[in-house]
Amino acid sequence: MTALDQYLESISNQRVAVIGAGVSNVPLIRILRDAGIAVTIHDKKDAAALGAQYESLAALGVSFSLGEGYLNDLTENIVFRTPGLHPDHPALKSVRACGGTVTSEMELFFAVCPCPIIGITGSDGKTTTTTLTYEFLKHAGHTCHLGGNIGKPLLPEVREMQPDDLAIVELSSFQLMGMQYSPSVAAITNLTPNHLDYHKDFDEYVQAKTSIFTHQKPGGKLVLCADDPVTRRLDIPGAHEIWHCTKQVKPETGVYLRDGVIYIAENGQDRALMEAKDIRIPGAHNVYNVMMAAAIVQGLCEDSDIVAVATTFAGVEHRIEFVREFEGVKYYNDSIASSPTRTIAGLNSFDQKLILIAGGYDKHIPYDVLGEPICDHVKTLILTGATAPKIRQCVEQTGRYDQPQIIDVPDLKSAVRTAYATAHPGDIVIMSPASASFDCFKNFMERGELFKQFVNALD
Repeated sequence: MTALDQYLESISNQRVAVIGAGVSNVPLIRILRDAGIAVTIHDKKDAAALGAQYESLAALGVSFSLGEGYLNDLTENIVFRTPGLHPDHPALKSVRACGGTVTSEMELFFAVCPCPIIGITGSDGKTTTTTLTYEFLKHAGHTCHLGGNIGKPLLPEVREMQPDDLAIVELSSFQLMGMQYSPSVAAITNLTPNHLDYHKDFDEYVQAKTSIFTHQKPGGKLVLCADDPVTRRLDIPGAHEIWHCTKQVKPETGVYLRDGVIYIAENGQDRALMEAKDIRIPGAHNVYNVMMAAAIVQGLCEDSDIVAVATTFAGVEHRIEFVREFEGVKYYNDSIASSPTRTIAGLNSFDQKLILIAGGYDKHIPYDVLGEPICDHVKTLILTGATAPKIRQCVEQTGRYDQPQIIDVPDLKSAVRTAYATAHPGDIVIMSPASASFDCFKNFMERGELFKQFVNALD
């Protein structure tokens, strides 16, 4: 009997609530119902908004609590929260006060996963780092399972996982909040203000992210960026094996860049891994991503596996993704850039001034750091969405006389048409919003797909 089956048997007589019928929770609901467990789905959407999904879930024999008051009658013994609901929500506090258990699909996965877990989080670069880690390990012959915040729940796969497999999991701050488990190998790419519409402040955001290592067992491995001012100051328990990635100094143990060459430093010896210029995906930030992934897989891969992937890996969709060249103008989709630091990384990936499409949902994060990079790297700035005034203000407050032309448009389709109208042969257009997508889109993937549709429709 697997650990998952043992858990399901232990709660067979409990009433279970699942909050949110989203991507990660639907497989969980099916697993619970297959085990004969009574499940109530609590979702702020009503039946009409859930659409065909409502009928599919109803066929499983679940109960529903839907609409505006979906948390009013949260009386079940065990509650699986959606990552988007803060663990300190009053309804969840009430469950705990009454002796109930609040957990999550991700926490259950950690509890029952039979193989080692490699977890990656951070403000920027975590998806590319996670994917590179997976590709390095796969190239080395490991049986790997990729999932988590990257878009695929892994709980349905645990019955097929073997003890010598590896699970590579991207983790968001939402998923990490309240977690009582940490992966055996943990990595934090960097920490900058993000999701302050969800977290009460930056300190809470950092605390959520750092929980990725706070429950590691002695000897757990932790990979950090030594060049990031926040991760550099973290209080790390002494039992950890710590690897640092840096472009600034040579670490005692870690991966570093010197004179254009990436080196591995371990056990008092240094060895050259590869030249940074041979990394296929563009941008200085992707050098960091390769270095982070290379540090994560030490002891699990040969250097040749890392080099083989790094020199051929073309990148992850929606991350400085080349879409099309039309009438001499190149178009790039960087929809993943939901914060100023991500957009700055995208701008730094090119050696010419760009036409930038930016703006979107306001996560209440500061934009002042974006002004100077836009002035340095952008010739035309096309703004749309709730954050457009903030981005305009951060540029105008630089006091630069050579600041870019700024154009406001009502929506993404208009932004693409405006970019086309203002571009000349040799120009580069990039959508790198520096903002979340929730104002007009379900997620950054939908935003990126629509951008590509609009670009490919140009004629």
